[in-house]
Amino acid sequence: MSAHPRSYNPFAEEEEEEEVSSWSAKGSGEAGLADRQRYLQQEVLRRSAATVDSTTRSLSLLYESEQIGVAASEELVRQGEALKRTEQMVDKMEQDLKTSQKHINSIKSVWGGLVNYFKAKPPESKPEQNGTPEYSANTRLREAMLSSKEQESKYQESHPNLRKLHNPDNDFGKADSVSSVQRDSYPKNQHLRAYHQKIDNNLDEMSSGLSRLKNLALGLQTEIDEQDEMLDRLTRKVETLDVNIKSTDKKVRQL
Repeated sequence: MSAHPRSYNPFAEEEEEEEVSSWSAKGSGEAGLADRQRYLQQEVLRRSAATVDSTTRSLSLLYESEQIGVAASEELVRQGEALKRTEQMVDKMEQDLKTSQKHINSIKSVWGGLVNYFKAKPPESKPEQNGTPEYSANTRLREAMLSSKEQESKYQESHPNLRKLHNPDNDFGKADSVSSVQRDSYPKNQHLRAYHQKIDNNLDEMSSGLSRLKNLALGLQTEIDEQDEMLDRLTRKVETLDVNIKSTDKKVRQL
């Protein structure tokens, strides 16, 4: 077996065999060792660059998943607003129905009118505010949405259809900005050091992104549970309203 690392490409085996044959022909002289060393350096750089591209694509997909999560959260909040408006309408209909029943009792008999006269008046409901009723998502979802929206600029930069083409060589200058401790942990080669630093940065961003996605998912689950309770409450109110409407209709027919 050859001592040099084999390519990840299964179709490149013949090329590597030719490389080994050429090195064997050259012998173990300085020229052969220099060629082999150059090949190994290029292979390390190539694989480091491929790793950078892979982590960058993964980071782009992560940002895109965040965008989808935020859009789903916003739609869920709009659904909650609609549910609250519906519940308020049902409550108002229930109150109007009680008022109608009171008038029907007054019409049916003088005694009913006297009873209604001395009967305590139902508490008046507060007038509805103009526009959309106040509704806010649970705290966890609001904070998760705010945190993810702050990453909008990074999503724009990482999206393959939006990001600008750049020369990786421009990132090599950033390697000098790291601390001395970090600099010692990276390879001495300037290009390889820049690749390693970029990979570490991408992995850190991926870790933060996964944490934000987790918070979004937990916030969505909490919001769904709360809206399920609202739906159950609204269903009970609608069923009660339906019974009262039928009862009132029956009384009207008996007049």
